Amino acid sequence: MDSGTEKLKLAQKPAEDALRLHPFYRGKIEVSVKCSVKTLQDFAVWYSPGVAAPCKAISLNKNLVYEYTNKGNFVAVVSDGTRVLGLGDIGAEASLPVMEGKALLFKYLGGIDAFPICVDTKDPDKLIEFVKMLQPSFGGINLEDIASPKCFYILERLRQECQIPVWHDDQQGTATVVLAGLINALRYVKKDLKDVKIAIIGAGAANVCITNLIVAAGVDPGKICVVDSQGILHRERAAVLKEQNPEKYQLALKTNAQNRQGGIAEAMQGSDVVIALSQPGPGVIDPQWIKKMAHDPICFFCANPTPEMWPWEAKEAGAAIVATGRSDFPNQINNSICFPGIFRGVLDVQATGITDEMCLAAAYTIADVGAEEGINPEQLLPTMDNPDVFIRQAVSVGLKAIELGMARRKCTREELQAKAKEAITRAQRITQLLMKEGIILPVPY
Repeated sequence: MDSGTEKLKLAQKPAEDALRLHPFYRGKIEVSVKCSVKTLQDFAVWYSPGVAAPCKAISLNKNLVYEYTNKGNFVAVVSDGTRVLGLGDIGAEASLPVMEGKALLFKYLGGIDAFPICVDTKDPDKLIEFVKMLQPSFGGINLEDIASPKCFYILERLRQECQIPVWHDDQQGTATVVLAGLINALRYVKKDLKDVKIAIIGAGAANVCITNLIVAAGVDPGKICVVDSQGILHRERAAVLKEQNPEKYQLALKTNAQNRQGGIAEAMQGSDVVIALSQPGPGVIDPQWIKKMAHDPICFFCANPTPEMWPWEAKEAGAAIVATGRSDFPNQINNSICFPGIFRGVLDVQATGITDEMCLAAAYTIADVGAEEGINPEQLLPTMDNPDVFIRQAVSVGLKAIELGMARRKCTREELQAKAKEAITRAQRITQLLMKEGIILPVPY
């Protein structure tokens, strides 16, 4: 068996294990008790009649809900199932395993109690109203796997109309972690953010947000070429895009100063970086296109569940750095390294929103933690087993929310660090204890 066949077999193993283990556990999360229950008399405090007292207090001052309940640590993971991973519109029920997985990562990596909520509507206005009605119970909202372009409209309205943070992980989360990876990749090849030419392959929710965030970080928009299914975005296409897709219209106006035309090959030619979040591969990107990039090309192939090109093929074509979104390949670029820390930070200061400035703060924090460990082309960013990356993000994001005047609660750097460390450590200790006691059953081999 050749090495390529062996690598392909290993790449297929997570899917095989998932089909075996999901029915064994029947999901990944459950609700657990947080308070002390020694006798049945304790229910007189936690429920009737005692519970009426905090209810009355909250009715007089709604902000007390953060003190008397767990609202400040509750996050709703909301999806309509219209764009699940690389699988497309597979429906709300079929999206539930992903949302449960998201909730698992929220808890284990961020100490956050997240609930998967898969909604049976494809109407963006109905989804918006549904999310707005969830606000009394939740400290934050994570939107997930919602089709483009309606995801832009949904996020924008909810950010304007909600009093709690609303975040679309496929936009803001992906953009944050890609920027963090780009920062360290450029540090490794010794190129400057403001000088590089970048080809963006795909113009869905993730890449639109990535383009806007890397521009906010200092990339020259004129040196970016964005490619959608019809080819490179350029000024001649802008008139058509204006009504069809306002986000692409704006990109067509501000990117591609040379007014390049063509497809993926033309966008990649001479580029320093290619960032692809398009359709699952392999075979979407041709090795010959990498050979025509600038010296020390950086390749992020992040389509799920299969990247646009296998990483070993990209290396053979001359890529200096290759990253994918998968945890079973070296150099993972995945939202999981950012959203638990970002939400930990906004929840701890009871922030009213999540801004691009907070995403930039998180991206540089992630990159700096990775750089401190030593950047190498096989690992640009810290891995998820490093709790420090989430704690430090929580601190930087919380402080940025305070600086922007978006925090209900003011905390010092030391207080934010202590709160994040306690929450994350507690969640991981509980999991380890349940496994040790056999309450969480061992994986059957």
